[in-house]
Amino acid sequence: MMLPRFYPIFDDVSWLERALPLGVKLVQLRIKDASPADLRAQIRRGLDLTRQHGAALVVNDHWQIAIDEGADWLHLGQEDLDDADLPAIRRAGLKLGLSTHDHTELDRALACTPDYIVLGPVYPTILKKMKWHQQGLERVTEWKRLIGPIPLIAIGGMNVDRAKGAFDAGADVVAAVTDITLNPDPDARIRDWLTL
Repeated sequence: MMLPRFYPIFDDVSWLERALPLGVKLVQLRIKDASPADLRAQIRRGLDLTRQHGAALVVNDHWQIAIDEGADWLHLGQEDLDDADLPAIRRAGLKLGLSTHDHTELDRALACTPDYIVLGPVYPTILKKMKWHQQGLERVTEWKRLIGPIPLIAIGGMNVDRAKGAFDAGADVVAAVTDITLNPDPDARIRDWLTL
């Protein structure tokens, strides 16, 4: 399966309103602090927007809402995997992406037959406190060798300048968060990513 090489992750649907008209084709909504009603409304709006722009929305964590709202993609972290109903997710036809940080998590993820695997943080990240140290590009190469044709997404401290190294190391896709959201000109930064 061919995924776009650029995969931005946003915490509010308003970012999709900016990014999708610029040509983003795969985007994740990772909303951590919202009421259930707001969360559902943002996911619903995100699905409407991505469909209007011929793009795909990946819903982070909230697998039941993803099923209820007819999403096509779901992303789960390892902790989220503990509580997710994988048979229900598969029955709903959702494509599944999973986060990994070490070999144990990778083995667990591969047992779920995911549609993509994420490795991170490749570089130090300011996005969230993590018990994982930076993985480095050598780990990207190792992961790609281990997962074969499954798309590999590199995340963590990624920016436009580091993307080529991640691709050269074996990543199929690079995910970015703060390189866009903290940029003084996010729209220009998205364009930079799209021209890579």
